[in-house]
Amino acid sequence: MIDSHTHTPTFGTRHFICEPFSGEPGENDVCFLGHHPWEFLDSLPPEGWLDNLRERLLKNPSAGVGEIGLDRLRQKSIPDAMQEAFEAQLSLASYLHRPVVLHGAKCWGRVVSTIKRVLDISALRSQSIPSFLFHGFSRSAGLIPEIVSLNGFISVSSAILNDHAINYRKMVSEIPLDILLVETDYTGEGDCASLEAMVLMLAKLRSLSTTDLEHILDQNAHRFISSLPTP
Repeated sequence: MIDSHTHTPTFGTRHFICEPFSGEPGENDVCFLGHHPWEFLDSLPPEGWLDNLRERLLKNPSAGVGEIGLDRLRQKSIPDAMQEAFEAQLSLASYLHRPVVLHGAKCWGRVVSTIKRVLDISALRSQSIPSFLFHGFSRSAGLIPEIVSLNGFISVSSAILNDHAINYRKMVSEIPLDILLVETDYTGEGDCASLEAMVLMLAKLRSLSTTDLEHILDQNAHRFISSLPTP
């Protein structure tokens, strides 16, 4: 089974690990390099940050880009620096054709519209764009068709284990099976959500056996990173 979004490895699982890393990635883990939107709440990082990221990605051809995006969780408006940094990293990921892990807390609609505006429309139509993982997606199901059109995948979070998260579970039940993934978003602090428990609940919601669902999730994870060289 693959944990599609975490910041540190946990025993017995393959991971897609986003910076900042905590612990050493395993040989079968996939790392994602990028600048989180919280780094741009006040201003851009030091001069040369984008060139440095480009250099690191070129030195690590099996790395994706992430997590990058926009955020309205920590403040109501999106700073210009955050928007600028997201667009720059999007362009870089597109140029290098690396899969991207996206962050869009409370502003997924703007994340989608930014991708459409920044990337070449003809490329969007031909599907010759990077694959995108919408990490922790929690907006209404109405945005899902646009995510599909962007070569997007949606990862289900531990909120699925909350019996009070009725709307979230309803949204999860409407995600197409071929773009579905699961994640713990573990940072190395506190308890880690059980991936197995999440899959059990997800299988129940989708009326599937856990064996069939695990096979689907693994296939989707491999498709998401299919543009990367095999480790």
